Amino acid sequence: MQETVAEAQELAADSSMDKKTQDGSRGPRHRALPPAVGLLLSMALMNALLYLCLDWFFVAPPHSSPVSTHCPHGHFRMAQMKNCSPWLSCEELRTEVRPLKRIGEGAVKRVFLSEWKERKVALSRLTSLEMKDDFLHGLRMLKSLQSKHVVTLLGYCEDDSTILTEYHPLGSLSNLEETLNLSKYQNVNTWQHRLQLAVDYVSIIDYLHHSPLGTLVMCDSSDLSKTLSQYLLTSNFSLVVNDLDALPLVNRSSGALVKCGHRELHGDFVAPEQLWPYGEDTPFDDDLMPPYDEKIDIWKIPDVSSFLLGHVEGSDMVRFHLFDIHKACKSQTPAERPTAQDILDTYKKVLNLLRDSAMSQTREML
Repeated sequence: MQETVAEAQELAADSSMDKKTQDGSRGPRHRALPPAVGLLLSMALMNALLYLCLDWFFVAPPHSSPVSTHCPHGHFRMAQMKNCSPWLSCEELRTEVRPLKRIGEGAVKRVFLSEWKERKVALSRLTSLEMKDDFLHGLRMLKSLQSKHVVTLLGYCEDDSTILTEYHPLGSLSNLEETLNLSKYQNVNTWQHRLQLAVDYVSIIDYLHHSPLGTLVMCDSSDLSKTLSQYLLTSNFSLVVNDLDALPLVNRSSGALVKCGHRELHGDFVAPEQLWPYGEDTPFDDDLMPPYDEKIDIWKIPDVSSFLLGHVEGSDMVRFHLFDIHKACKSQTPAERPTAQDILDTYKKVLNLLRDSAMSQTREML
């Protein structure tokens, strides 16, 4: 009897298992994703990421305008400052600014890295009384030309012959190659960013030629090194002009032209009209030296831009596209040279053209 019951239980168990197996076979079956489909999805995702990277790489990020441009005249605002502050007075410069070390010196002023309210600033002091007129001229220019193209003025004291401006740790444009050779700046050492610096440079020249004061000429530019030292490289890799001590005015309505200094100039960096025109047999005489206009700045643009472009991959292609406008800049006849605005338009056109072309070619390779 017990054996019969046991056999019955085994039959019931077998029947139950068969039923579960049949029920399971009727349920939904989970199929693994074919490897080929997974590979295609991965490639699509990688292409999307590459397009995003290309947009970032080839499209130079727009420079953010200095916040100081939003302040009324006579006020300033630096990074991390929420509100505009009036230019610092003599008393404030004497009591609140602490010089740390000397970081530069020229014929007109010495520059000291200083501290004001836990912020690094640049304090300029007159070198000698003989240069007082140039120092005050530079101060007048700084006060009148405050814009995104000019270093931010923080305060001044004529009694003490001191000027306080925003500090840019990357220093003058003369240090460009040393800066870009640092590993942390390799990502901006490209023809795109270098051409953008050239655009900034020409934008500054164009601003000076159409300034609120009239047509101003950058006279502190007798050679490439001197010219580069007049500009500062900001932390977001844009340019501002810093030294405005020698910025004479061309007044076409009165026929007033300019002369850069009172000494004879030499070399092929300066414009032909800046050279002594009467030969070596006639001693230089400043009274006999003919004056000139802002087209001397145009002559120098190709040389400065060539330095800015450097010798990175793609820079020769940029030079090729700028050949015609640069050739026009080197016209022996000043009136035949293009304006700074003409050059700026060409630079921007070339930047957009080559950037779009590079993006298109790279995308076709994907």
